[in-house]
Amino acid sequence: MTRHLTLALSGLAAAFLSACSAPGDARDVSPLARLTPGRTAAQNALWIETPLERQFKSGKRVVVADIAGPAEITMIHFAVGVNEVSKKGALNRDLLIRMYWDGEEKPSVEAPLVDFFCDPAGLRDRVDSALVNKKRGFNCYFPMPFRKSGRVELVYDGPIPAGEQLWSQMPCYSYVMYRTLTSVPEDVGYFHASWRQETLLLGKVDYVALDAKGTGKFIGWNVTVRNPGKGDAPGGGGYPVDMNEKWYIDGEAEPSIELQGIEDSFGFSWGFPEAENMFPCTGWFPFLKGAAAYRWFIQDAIRFEKSLRVTIGFGKNEHPMFRRDFSKPQNALQLSSTCYWYQTEPHADLPPMPGVKERAPAPDEPFQEKLPSAEDLKKRGVKLEMLAGRPDKEVVFAEQGYGAIAKKGFSYAGWNVPVYHCRADEKDLQIELTVPKGAEGKVRVYVIDPDTFEGGRKEEVIIAGRSLGVIEKFEDGRWLEQPIDSGDTAAGKVLIEARNAREGSNAVISIVEWVERK
Repeated sequence: MTRHLTLALSGLAAAFLSACSAPGDARDVSPLARLTPGRTAAQNALWIETPLERQFKSGKRVVVADIAGPAEITMIHFAVGVNEVSKKGALNRDLLIRMYWDGEEKPSVEAPLVDFFCDPAGLRDRVDSALVNKKRGFNCYFPMPFRKSGRVELVYDGPIPAGEQLWSQMPCYSYVMYRTLTSVPEDVGYFHASWRQETLLLGKVDYVALDAKGTGKFIGWNVTVRNPGKGDAPGGGGYPVDMNEKWYIDGEAEPSIELQGIEDSFGFSWGFPEAENMFPCTGWFPFLKGAAAYRWFIQDAIRFEKSLRVTIGFGKNEHPMFRRDFSKPQNALQLSSTCYWYQTEPHADLPPMPGVKERAPAPDEPFQEKLPSAEDLKKRGVKLEMLAGRPDKEVVFAEQGYGAIAKKGFSYAGWNVPVYHCRADEKDLQIELTVPKGAEGKVRVYVIDPDTFEGGRKEEVIIAGRSLGVIEKFEDGRWLEQPIDSGDTAAGKVLIEARNAREGSNAVISIVEWVERK
């Protein structure tokens, strides 16, 4: 018979959780009046008053608490280090937190300490949430019951050797509060947490945040998403918010819980707001050129009997543009996550922890636009090259006597690279070429509809008064060509038009070329 897991909550944790489960109500402090059996105690570490083996002066691994059970950890506190207070350097992902229950050899909790406290990569000064917070100190309030023993340790695997320098960089003090118990009920699970990070093409494969085996309940996570490959690309540095969050319970082929849109999953909508927001159970803030968010599943913790797989990816019915664009190498996304859950033991091994360098966020790569060289263009007989809508400079190559100007239409540069730009107009886009009088050649026009605006663009393209017809479904891009004779260029001008044929949409042109006649 399946046993239903419950949480044995102590006073402060219960008060916080009550605040989440009953928004708008006064915080429930009734557990404070209950004369709960057991002795409250604390174990100190890291500060100069504690034994040397519990400081980073003598080693790079420190056991900050080793408690005999049965008992329940009710709070963990870490003071920020001397270097952080003196602005000489904050903690980063070099420092790991691990927790072991009942003498197990492999940890039930393993994460960079900063990410465990919803401070990805240690870039935040402040975090406010129901279960973890930070401001000149890291605090967490997860109830962590165990039957035989509980061990909490910090492991530093960065370059600084043990000693005074490392002590100054590490948290300078810690305490672990706990309450002794006479026993732990069979239906109470053990606390678990696991961190992951991966750079991937989300259009091809989902990001896996958790793959747990056993009986338990998922209670929360924090997630980061960013596109380090775009850096400061025009219109870019962006990431999609249209990915779904999926929970596959007990081996199911399709997720029984799938939240549509990452910002909605964390309590927001239409993208994350301009200003950061930190509520008790949901919140978000900027993370480098991406976003970080957290959510606690308190009143809606997700139960599983055999297994739980949690992923992030595009939904089956999402617009195919997202899978197409985020299958391109230049649009690789880096995601990281810390998942929190309770379960029975034994648990599946946590994923291998990457090395220090691999744990750091991938650096933002400066945008370096690859323009066609004059040599390559000349080899193809190109006399004029216009990248319509490009913010820096539209005409990137023009031999003497050639030029181009947009007579009607606005610039747009918000698509994904490489063709991120266009000229657009809701009615009639016009680009005028200047060429030598009587010149003969060929006009080539490139159109692309990567965002399939308003159900997909539809437009008529006209070059030198000749219609090339109405085109649509050009989300992958399409070249159009029109031969030009001397009569068309008698005045030294050639007009290119794109007329919108779909109400509510617009007509676009991204590249224009004049190629000499051979």
